[in-house]
Amino acid sequence: MPLIEIRHLSLARGGQRVLHDVSFSVNPGAVFMLIGPSGGGKSSLLRCMNRLEEPAPGTVFFKGEDITTLPVMTLRRRVGMVFQQTAMLPGTVADNIAYGPALCDQTLPRERLVQLLDMVSLDGEIADKPAHELSGGQAQRVAIARALANEPDVLLLDEPTSALDPIATRAVEETLIGLRDRFGLTLVWVSHLVEQARRVGSCVMLLDEGRITRIDRVDVMLSPEHGDARALAFAKGDQDGLRRNQADDDQYQGEEERPHGCTE
Repeated sequence: MPLIEIRHLSLARGGQRVLHDVSFSVNPGAVFMLIGPSGGGKSSLLRCMNRLEEPAPGTVFFKGEDITTLPVMTLRRRVGMVFQQTAMLPGTVADNIAYGPALCDQTLPRERLVQLLDMVSLDGEIADKPAHELSGGQAQRVAIARALANEPDVLLLDEPTSALDPIATRAVEETLIGLRDRFGLTLVWVSHLVEQARRVGSCVMLLDEGRITRIDRVDVMLSPEHGDARALAFAKGDQDGLRRNQADDDQYQGEEERPHGCTE
């Protein structure tokens, strides 16, 4: 069974259609990459998966259950999210990481706090440091630890490294892939860096103007020599190229019986 399944999801905002009949699935343990031009609907799609945007009933499923039937807080503990712009709450690093359990009237033991920091490659001594003093890379890893404190099955990642320098970017990538490898965590990762998708992804989906263009294995779709022309045009920042070969795009979208998903 897919961990997350999207069935004919459409979304409108302010009278404008943001997502158009989107269907795909995410298997357990996948690193599922969402790429595409700005304004293509990637972040909106991600937000529908844990009801930051409310999807229509019968369109988004987690472990086979319609997420609109689940309590919001229960869903968000299972399907955590890390944002592009890291917002640290007032207080210490420990206060930030303990935030989720505190919402459920649970106390995060110090031992568990140190363990979470270790999971994101941070020293336990940083726990008592004021959160506003963290570097960008440290703050992003604390945000990941904050999400992990709820013991999620899935992390939704909305361009989590876009504000970081290359060294911090690689550190966050290694942290996230390490979590996937050690704990079987499933990652749904929006990225504007196709090279990043090649480094960390198992499956990749190209979303353009709210429509799925293609889903395939990363090594197939993003091959520098033989990959998808539209995905590679995006990789080069060629916005005009994204809109070429419309006949091929229409042919792909017309294959209604073709399953959207990757087999790991």
